[in-house]
Order: sequence, then structure tokens, then C-alpha cells
Amino acid sequence: MALGAETLLIALRDVLVVARSGHGSWTAAERLEGKRPKCLAVDPLNPARVYCGTADHGLWLSDDAGRTWGPAGSGVREPRITAVAVAAAEARGGHGVVYLGTEPSAVYRSEDRGAHWDALEGLNTLRSAPTWSFPPRPETHHVRWLEPDPHRPGRIFVCIEAGALVRSQDYGRTWLDRVPGGPLDTHTLATHAAAPGRLYAAAGDGYFESDDAGASWRRPMAGLRHGYLFSVAVDPADPDTVLVSAAPGPRAAYVPSAAESAVYRKTAGDQWREVRAGLPDNQGTTVSVLLATAAEFWAANNRGVYRSTDCGRGWQRIPVPWPNVYTRRDVVALALL
Repeated sequence: MALGAETLLIALRDVLVVARSGHGSWTAAERLEGKRPKCLAVDPLNPARVYCGTADHGLWLSDDAGRTWGPAGSGVREPRITAVAVAAAEARGGHGVVYLGTEPSAVYRSEDRGAHWDALEGLNTLRSAPTWSFPPRPETHHVRWLEPDPHRPGRIFVCIEAGALVRSQDYGRTWLDRVPGGPLDTHTLATHAAAPGRLYAAAGDGYFESDDAGASWRRPMAGLRHGYLFSVAVDPADPDTVLVSAAPGPRAAYVPSAAESAVYRKTAGDQWREVRAGLPDNQGTTVSVLLATAAEFWAANNRGVYRSTDCGRGWQRIPVPWPNVYTRRDVVALALL
């Protein structure tokens, strides 16, 4: 590990848990209490630098792997930060360029670690924009996910909850609208370093893949018993090995008292198969946030944190301190330093 030990950042609905391993055990501390974290991003060029978007309290930055935090600059009009991503392919002075998404839907770009932000105008002039609506609050909508293209600087994919997956090819100067057959409610979007043009979308309306950077889509759903997809992670060594988390619907995904969720895996030429070994029971488990690293998959939900070292086939619960109050909350974001 670049930082000498594993550090996990686990964003629950109302607190950020910073967990660290060392000497055979894990410790945990709560940060950003009351800020309601929404999203996390790590700068791949400096893994000690982490960004956390919050509900109504703006963007926060840590330069010491989550030990301390401070507000990240100014110039963003909306205080509700719903998505953040760092584009390593657009490196500036040893750090990645930061993209920010908000509610109401807007996208910003910063080349100086969030000290200054440029609004990327034009998003809301797209033809589909009048149809965007977040079902629990239909009067608004937000950027749910941002995915910079690792193969092409300046190309970024923006997922609107709910209504569209849109693209820019030129650093956000102009935008391409959603395409027929594409996902309408993407929660998580992934790319792959070894597969230029490949996109993987876990959406409320199912699972989608594209091989042409979002110009067209297919919907391989065979084997999925649950149609409400939340998180997707792809094996860094194999772009055809994919994991998703899923639930029957939003309430079963996010409300612990009504939760029912599952994790599925598929490989090249095969359909989705549910993964059970080492994971908690489907009933009572909120939908997992998934993460792929060089040698492992990670999953976090209201029951705790789990790790797989065999490409997602089997899992082991990680002994991160997990008080009972956490079982009554869902996990919204996960990062590993």
C-alpha cells in the first residue's frame, strides 16, 4: 500500500467512517459528522488526497488520507454535492483534474484541487432535460455519477438521476444527449483500463453495457433475479468479469428495515450468477457499494465490510468496528487508499 496500511473510507447516510488496518486489527474514527456524505473520490496520482461531497455542506478535501478535512474552494453555486470524480488522464501539476456534480443537475471542473471551479454550461439545454426527475422529489434531479474516460482526456460521462446518461467529448464545452436504448437511471458507471470504449452501467432500469463509449447499448440481464441495479465493479485484470449489487426496488435497496439485496457476478460467455459465500443474508441487508482494486473486490452495506480475493466468488467479513447503529443505516460510498 502506498500509505503503509489499508485505509477504508465508508460513507454512511450521516457520517464518514475512516477505518485503518495495522498490527492485525482495524480501528475506526468518525469524520464529517452531521455533514451527510454523498460521494467519495480518491486522486489516483496522490492517494492521500480524498474528496467527499456532502448534502448541503459542499465539497470537502483531505490531504492526509481522511484524518483531517476542510472545505474545497468556492465558486460552486449549489451546496448539495452528489458526485465527484478525479480524471488522472487530465493531470495538472502532479494531481488529477476534479469534476463535480450537484443537485439541481450541474457539472463543474477544477484544475487546482478544488480551489477554483469552472461551471460546464449547457447540460440543462439538452433536449431530454425537461424530462429529468428524481422520483422521491420529482421537482428536482441531480448528477448521480461522473466517469472520466481513462483513455481519452476531455471525455466525461454524466449520469442524471433520473432521466439520462449524457456525454461530453471536449471537457464539458458541448454535450451529447442520451441515446435510444441507453440507461435512464444510472447509479454507478464504470470504465476499464484495458477496454477502450467499454462502459458498464448499474441502473434502476437494469444493467447495460456499451462498447462504443455510449453511442449504443445492450442490456444483458440473463440470470438477474433483481432488476434494480445499484453498484458495479469490474476486475482490473479482466474486463469481462463484472460484479453488480441489486435489489427488487428502491425501498429494498436502501431502507434497512425493508432491505433485500444480492450481489451477482458474470464472466465472458456466461450469464449472471448470484454470489453468496461469505456475504450476509439477502434479507435485512441494504444494497452493497462495490469496489475493485488490483487484487481484490470490496463490498460495504449495513452489515459491515467484506472482501474477496478470488475475483468475487467468495467473501470474508473484515473486522472493521461496526456499532449496532450502523446496521440501521445504508452505505452510500466506499473508497480504499
